[in-house]
Amino acid sequence: MSSKEKIGKIAIIGAGFVGASIAYALTITDRAKEVILIDVDKKKAVGEVDDIAHGLANLGSVAIKAGEYTDCKDCDLIIVTAGRNRRPGESRLDMIKDNLVIIRDIASKMKPYYTKGAVLMVSNPVDILTYEMDKLMGLPSGRVFGMGCLLDSSRFTRTVAEYIGVFDKDSKCSLDSVKHCYILGEHGDSQVPVYSRITVCSDDGEYSLEDYCKHIGAEWDEEKKEELSATVKNMGASIISAKGRTHYGIATCVCAIADIMFGDKQSTLAVSSILNGEYGISDVAISVPCVLDRNGIKERKEFPLSDEELAALRESAVRVKEVIDNQ
Repeated sequence: MSSKEKIGKIAIIGAGFVGASIAYALTITDRAKEVILIDVDKKKAVGEVDDIAHGLANLGSVAIKAGEYTDCKDCDLIIVTAGRNRRPGESRLDMIKDNLVIIRDIASKMKPYYTKGAVLMVSNPVDILTYEMDKLMGLPSGRVFGMGCLLDSSRFTRTVAEYIGVFDKDSKCSLDSVKHCYILGEHGDSQVPVYSRITVCSDDGEYSLEDYCKHIGAEWDEEKKEELSATVKNMGASIISAKGRTHYGIATCVCAIADIMFGDKQSTLAVSSILNGEYGISDVAISVPCVLDRNGIKERKEFPLSDEELAALRESAVRVKEVIDNQ
């Protein structure tokens, strides 16, 4: 992203590990002119800002400060990360009650100062909280959206690439040869890995994933799909079990979103928003492939899916909708 394309002003609500990591990533990559970190614990926000700012002299020109909800005025992007973390052994849905209270409080404090820009939900369970924030803010469709299954899709890409041997963490091979790896639906246990759209580019042409596995003699059947899907689904819980939280991968994905929204890059990302009939689904927030612009979601893509994938996506939507209706 060139200096001419830098986002003017970003507010991050929540100065925990996730919010601070996002602030750090945005500043060291020179993504914005101004980053404001807002937290109920102002002292912590100040400490995180100082820690980040003290090392910026040689890295860029981003202004970073601890702020208040009044600073949400004229933001190009507001990122909501506040909420309690998922504990070891919990699903994302176990956090609903606590984090809904927090999100409702944030919306009431943010709304009086909101004038423009997109609202990106990162707090979990992201689909439920995206739905709630959208209803509370009352903005045009797609203006409020959630990070959804973007990190899951990134994990999916790496897992597939490692399996078929085009990426090795100890080599210089690139993930670029594996394309269109999407996890759709709930950011959670009912997530839907879309194998039917994956393509692999090699020196002798472009293949579907199934055909490429045949080409290189790799095992490919329903059992292998289930194995890879389970690996991807359990990655977040595995990291939480090992270190107590996930935050770096989230921060990287937020930078990717900023690049797509405000830069010259063109890409379709699996992010969460309230659907309006896409894939036969309405009035529930889940992830589908989306094109972003400066205002949030510009378009929700309805790609052809296999019958099994479409059925699983609709079932995932039913699961999330049941949770929403019970709040």
